[in-house]
Amino acid sequence: MKEGTGWTIVVMDDEPDIREVISMSLEDEGYRVFSASDGEAGVHLCREHRPQIVLTDIRMPVMDGIEVLRCLKAETPDIEVIVATAFGEIETAIRALQNDASDFITKPIGQDALAMALQRARNRYTSRKQLRDYTSLLEHENARTSQELLSNLAFQKNLIESAMDGIVGAGTDGCIRIFNRAMEKLLSMNRSAVVGKTLLKALFASDVYERFLQDLRSERFGGANVLALYETQLIDAAGKPVPVQASAVVMSEIPSEGAGIVCYFRDLRYIRRLEQELADQSHILHQDKMMSLGRLAASIIHEINNPLAGILNYVRLMIRRLEKPHIDEALLDKFRRDLDVVFRETERCSKIVSNLLLFSRKSEPVFSDVDIRELIDRCMLLSGHKLELSRIQWTVTVAEGLPKIRGDMNQLQQALINLIFNAVDAMPDGGKLRIEAAAADNEKAVTLAVTDTGTGIAPDVLPHIFEPFFSTKAEGYGVGLGLSTVYGIVDRHGGTIDVWSTPGVGTTFTLKLPVDDSAQVRTDGSRC
Repeated sequence: MKEGTGWTIVVMDDEPDIREVISMSLEDEGYRVFSASDGEAGVHLCREHRPQIVLTDIRMPVMDGIEVLRCLKAETPDIEVIVATAFGEIETAIRALQNDASDFITKPIGQDALAMALQRARNRYTSRKQLRDYTSLLEHENARTSQELLSNLAFQKNLIESAMDGIVGAGTDGCIRIFNRAMEKLLSMNRSAVVGKTLLKALFASDVYERFLQDLRSERFGGANVLALYETQLIDAAGKPVPVQASAVVMSEIPSEGAGIVCYFRDLRYIRRLEQELADQSHILHQDKMMSLGRLAASIIHEINNPLAGILNYVRLMIRRLEKPHIDEALLDKFRRDLDVVFRETERCSKIVSNLLLFSRKSEPVFSDVDIRELIDRCMLLSGHKLELSRIQWTVTVAEGLPKIRGDMNQLQQALINLIFNAVDAMPDGGKLRIEAAAADNEKAVTLAVTDTGTGIAPDVLPHIFEPFFSTKAEGYGVGLGLSTVYGIVDRHGGTIDVWSTPGVGTTFTLKLPVDDSAQVRTDGSRC
């Protein structure tokens, strides 16, 4: 019998070729397959055909993958949802797992990775179903001596042992009666030392278990006999905390005996590692920004110092002239002109400092409509003097009527400044820099091209330029974060980056950024 026999799966992806290839592959494995080109249509298919498993892309029109996940879990908690993410989308993977996704796989989807994800999903679905069935058996402990129950327990035991996540069952006395292989691995404990000898509370920190039990009994989690999703912490054999997500149920209390409990534990350590990796990524992003600020500092100080010196001279001159006993109309006109210069130069300094503060601020990404002209102007205000000091002539060309893109202004500014600095480094003896913005893909995207007349990039180096910490510069002249940061920012915005380079001629980096927000994972409420 094929592994997919008896299972229904819905595939959601806005790319028809991907849908067709995956659907054919799954049908060959015996699955009953339905497919949809967007999340909303996929949810309707799920309501109609009641699949056990869903495979969904994140970036889709109408309703994205995270919204699909939330909708389906709200309507059918037992459904297993596998999320497909682009390479490097750690934050998206974390959000999917936090919303109880069964698994995530990276695109392009490999056959082996898909097969493993489907196996885990089938195991989780089966374990959830059997866990509820087993709960009802545990509630009637006094009947366990009957032959029928013993037979059922043997069948249930095999299913529980095959589960990939940990399952623990405790009777009304709190003593552990079920402790599957996955639990042994999760807590590094031997089953023989636990079953019948250890209380369930011993798996928790001293102050956690009672609160855990109290919360599960509360109306917030549905009360007794209702399977609840709960995040908590266990303690392994070495006394180290293990973060877990528990699908747990408190059985109806038996008079004078109390209540038993059955728990299904999912290891969250992988999610925590992903969260730490995301935090490290954020730190690296900020570190790169601080390095950019360091490079800007000297030229900005020089740029601000010139107008400040002029302001100071104008004010001193005006003070001396005001000391004269009589001020004629011609002198007043001169004062007005001088004050106008003072105002303009002060305003220019204020804009530079304001832009510098906005750029340097460490903040969470905020996606909104971004005007490409404004983005370029901000970057040139900060880097223009640096280009002049480096004897680089620069031009900016922005097509008329460009649509706004959806993005985080601060991160996009960092990406463009990094590309400008990369061009400066490629032109140590000066040169020309050209920045061009234009519409693409029938105004569904905007391209931003940065072209220099520098040294170019060698063919053997080109495949590695976006790798973190890869650098061809001498020690002390960068740590290789600039271009990898640009790549990460563009990818998080659902865009692409292309490079053309000829040694001795120059290099062009072209960013393509989507106009509509369907490429960006939404954080607002579900459409359900």
